[in-house]
Order: sequence, then C-alpha cells, then structure tokens
Amino acid sequence: MSHFTQIKTKIRDLDCLTLALDDLGMPYERGQVFIRGYKGNTCSAQLVVRQGNSHDLGFVWNGQNYELVTDLQYWQQPLTVERFLGKVSQRYAYHSILAEATAKGFNLAKAEQKEDGTLCLTVQRWNR
Repeated sequence: MSHFTQIKTKIRDLDCLTLALDDLGMPYERGQVFIRGYKGNTCSAQLVVRQGNSHDLGFVWNGQNYELVTDLQYWQQPLTVERFLGKVSQRYAYHSILAEATAKGFNLAKAEQKEDGTLCLTVQRWNR
C-alpha cells in the first residue's frame, strides 16, 4: 500500500521551479529520479528533494502541472507543507513573471518585498 500523497499545484515550468528552489536554498535532483517512501516504495518524478529520513518529496508531471508528491507522515522540512508550498509558489511566480516579461522585451526595474510578505515587481520596456 502506497503512502504517497499527491498535492495539486499550479506549477507548469520545471526551470522556474528549480530557480525557486535555488532561491530557497533547497538542494534537489532533477531528471528521471525516484521519490523514496514508506517501506521502500518509490515513485517516479522529474525533481526530488531528499530528506535525511529516507522519505523524500518530489514533483511529478501529471500532464498539466507538477504535483508535490510525498509521504506526509514523514515530512521533515522546517516549514509546514502549506507554508513550504506558499514559499515555493511565491518564488515560482516571481521567476515565471520574469521569464514571460523578458520574452516580451521587458526588464525588471524593481522588486519590493512588502511587510505582509507580498512581492511587488515593476517591469519596464523602452520603445525605440
């Protein structure tokens, strides 16, 4: 019996996800990797974060988005699952916006972290 839990996300771009994890200082393995779980169970993933207890968390492509897959009973991160996904999602959104803006000729003019934790980005483009 598998103990893996799949948590839906809105993450679609693996490059932006890896940049978000880099920002958070989280080491990961990318490629065709396996998430280790309860009693030696494994799950194929595109990205895995190894935990010291041999029960990993990873991101698995479901055809539309990358789902967070882990055994919640063995969660060993300093943040709760919800806070972890919130931090990853915020950094992911930052990198997604920058990638899209850059593709359309914009540059980052200012990034400001508000007291409530929100991040405000200002992009600009000069017309010639």
